[in-house]
Amino acid sequence: MKKEDNRLEKSEAFDWKAEIISWIKIIIAAAVIAFVLNNFIIANSKVPSGSMENTIMTGDRVIGSRLSYRFGDPKRGDIVIFHFPDDPTGTIYYVKRIIGLPGDTVVIIDGKVYLNGSETPLDEPYIREPMDPEPPVRFEVPEDSYFMMGDNRNFSADARRWENKYVKRDKIIAKVLFRYYPGIGKIE
Repeated sequence: MKKEDNRLEKSEAFDWKAEIISWIKIIIAAAVIAFVLNNFIIANSKVPSGSMENTIMTGDRVIGSRLSYRFGDPKRGDIVIFHFPDDPTGTIYYVKRIIGLPGDTVVIIDGKVYLNGSETPLDEPYIREPMDPEPPVRFEVPEDSYFMMGDNRNFSADARRWENKYVKRDKIIAKVLFRYYPGIGKIE
């Protein structure tokens, strides 16, 4: 009986060192996975203003895919997370909709957006309300750059108001896919 009791005591003995090492491994693995996801796969952003309402509301948190533009170019109408072009530190992120592509001419007259000499305004079912008329403006989008506007045009600090009007391709971080807070929903 003594041999059985001795084996039972040994199997029940707890190895604190092994347990701590096991937890450290799990924490390091989780940190590495989070780092890789957040820096190479996804980007998340909080939208602090109403510039994208009603598509994205003030305070919404969104997730974007960093992979979306690794294998293809941004398209007109995409909502993207990007480095704000007037921020020299490169730490401020904006979320806006792509309106002008590289080489496009964007003209805004009487609150309507016209592209590349078209006599028909851009179809924009996503805007919150008609844009208030302003003096006519013209933007020539450089190669490798994009022209961004918010969906809530009357209350959006977008490319029309920036000192540096265009976002370089390499400053676009991710294509916004969905909202995860306060509710979950696909963004289009």
